[in-house]
Amino acid sequence: MRSMTSRSDQDRPVASCAAAAHGFRLSSQSNVINGVLVTITRLICAAALLASTSLALGACTDSHSSQGGSTAVPTAVAKAAPQAAPAGAPAALPHVVVHKSPSCGCCGVWVEHLRQAGFTVAVENQDNLHPIKERLGVPHGKGSCHTAEVGGYVVEGHVPAGDIKRLLAEKPDAKGLALPGMPMGSPGMEMPDGRAEPYTVELIGRDGGTTAFASH
Repeated sequence: MRSMTSRSDQDRPVASCAAAAHGFRLSSQSNVINGVLVTITRLICAAALLASTSLALGACTDSHSSQGGSTAVPTAVAKAAPQAAPAGAPAALPHVVVHKSPSCGCCGVWVEHLRQAGFTVAVENQDNLHPIKERLGVPHGKGSCHTAEVGGYVVEGHVPAGDIKRLLAEKPDAKGLALPGMPMGSPGMEMPDGRAEPYTVELIGRDGGTTAFASH
């Protein structure tokens, strides 16, 4: 009896160790299984999150396309608007029609003077200018060798282009301008030696009267 008790007492530590070892193996296996389960769960959650994100993006794209939206990405810098013409910029000069005699050399020089000043000029050569002067209202005694029409006004004689531009800019209620005769030094009447004489460009009123417009 004592012998059996002694053997049983001797076997208890061994049984306890075996049980502990078995419990440790179970605990280790449980930890491994738990780790695998956690990893699988994380993978499933990640897959579900990726799928939901893809669906959300697809739904957003479909909605945008159905509304006719553009897929172009707007640029950060907007295109500059076309600049307006500067205030006070000069308007285009009107066309000039010059009536002159075919043999008048100084008239041709005056035409070139206008062209150099920016005017476009058409020349009509005629032998008899009196009907044209009368039709346009050139006063008697104020005539010259050529007659021009520009912007609704008559320009008689060697009037400087600057005076014509001023007439067009100011737009007075008048028939036009006249420079009687052919003064030396006026445009088209320049002398080789540079001689010039004073002259006055006159404004032709609606009543046929004239007043000083510019002195040179």
